[in-house]
Amino acid sequence: MADVKITYYLEILSSWCSYAESVWADLQRTYAGRVDFEWKIALMHRSDFPVSREQCDWFYRRSGLIMRTPAMLNSGWFQAERNGDYEAPDLVAEAARSLGRADDGPRLALAKAALGEGRPVGDMAVAVAVVAKPFKLDPRKLRRAAESKAVRDRVHATTAEFRSHQISQRPAFVLTDAIGDTAVFSGLVKPEPLRATIDNMLDDCAAYRAHAVHFGPPPHA
Repeated sequence: MADVKITYYLEILSSWCSYAESVWADLQRTYAGRVDFEWKIALMHRSDFPVSREQCDWFYRRSGLIMRTPAMLNSGWFQAERNGDYEAPDLVAEAARSLGRADDGPRLALAKAALGEGRPVGDMAVAVAVVAKPFKLDPRKLRRAAESKAVRDRVHATTAEFRSHQISQRPAFVLTDAIGDTAVFSGLVKPEPLRATIDNMLDDCAAYRAHAVHFGPPPHA
């Protein structure tokens, strides 16, 4: 176990999570072997989704301008008839994990298909097709897993865990360390606060180890 662990709570169709992915990848490269990384699904409420493509595009223009992105996200995934029911891509990402693909690949493929290509991944068949072939997963097994009670329960459990931190914005990052410190970031998509916190936690843990070498456990009264 590393001294520091960072848990990334995300929703596949969150535009802000898509902007944070480069930060997540950079942190994994920078702190490889020193920090444990884990991602967990944190479903959005149905009411959190846009009610029209026009509204979705408005949000994408705002966030794209804030982030200075060279291309606008694609709202083609939006389906008015779904009434905010877009759990399929999250269930498929979690199902892929249960079938041995716990890495970022399947969920990034789903996000790219939706936000980059405008594919309607809210449909289970589409979400399964996005992941199955590229990651060499049996589409029937993947769909069965995605529609299983076990996978749905896990996704709802990690969503409840996300909400237990009394936060509502994704991406969210919860950092913990070996000496019991915790830091929670909700809605941030810039790397500097995360790097500073990780560095501070690693330094504190190293200091505690050095102290233990020199002084041992605390004396008993």
